[in-house]
Amino acid sequence: MDHSYPVQVRARLDEPLSRWLWLVKWLLAIPHYIVLFFLWIAFAVVTVIAFFAILFTGRYPRPLFSFNLGVLRWSWRVAYYTYSALGTDRYPPFSLDEEPDYPATLDISYPERLSRGLVLVKWWLLAIPQYAIVAVFAGGAAYTATGASGQTWQADTLSGGLIGLLVFFAAITLLFAGRYPRGLYDFVVGMNRWVLRVVAYAALMTDAYPPFRLDQGEGGLPAPAPDDLAPASAASAPAPAALVS
Repeated sequence: MDHSYPVQVRARLDEPLSRWLWLVKWLLAIPHYIVLFFLWIAFAVVTVIAFFAILFTGRYPRPLFSFNLGVLRWSWRVAYYTYSALGTDRYPPFSLDEEPDYPATLDISYPERLSRGLVLVKWWLLAIPQYAIVAVFAGGAAYTATGASGQTWQADTLSGGLIGLLVFFAAITLLFAGRYPRGLYDFVVGMNRWVLRVVAYAALMTDAYPPFRLDQGEGGLPAPAPDDLAPASAASAPAPAALVS
């Protein structure tokens, strides 16, 4: 994983996981879905305002940036709890804040300056190849394009596409075997990482073009306990490349 990229998406497989809880997470997450519905409407409005601010000043107003970052963080936590990953049974907090102790975190470096010309084309023309890949990963159910001049991104946290298919296989394995296949988990997190990088780019939050690279696994874990670091690093020496940026 590229730790220099401004969009850092991190995850930690929060084992042990319940064999059956995933069957009702759609029901448990309904309050989050309701709140996120309105937050994503606000996200779209804020992105339009930011579009014009960047166009005329070259800056993304920090309060607007912080709000949109909070919406992405909230959405990623709910997606990770539900059917974009099923990586934890910890109920997501109702918060726009960072929540570093939660097993799914997201951060975007605030850009002091953004290109005034690039803002006109990056969210539609330049991002077209990325949209094609994201459509395979997430289908149309998890991340729906709406728009700055019509084009931000909405995360519905109900994954379709390849992510949804592989998470379904993981759920069935969890139900019968009581465990989440590690290779499958790393691949799912890598796809989510790719999608969220594209979301942030399309939402004008960075000028750094998303890499065409699947950074798998959970590298850069959120706030690991010091007592857990030594055995974990010794046991998983070959895995430094694993995380969602």
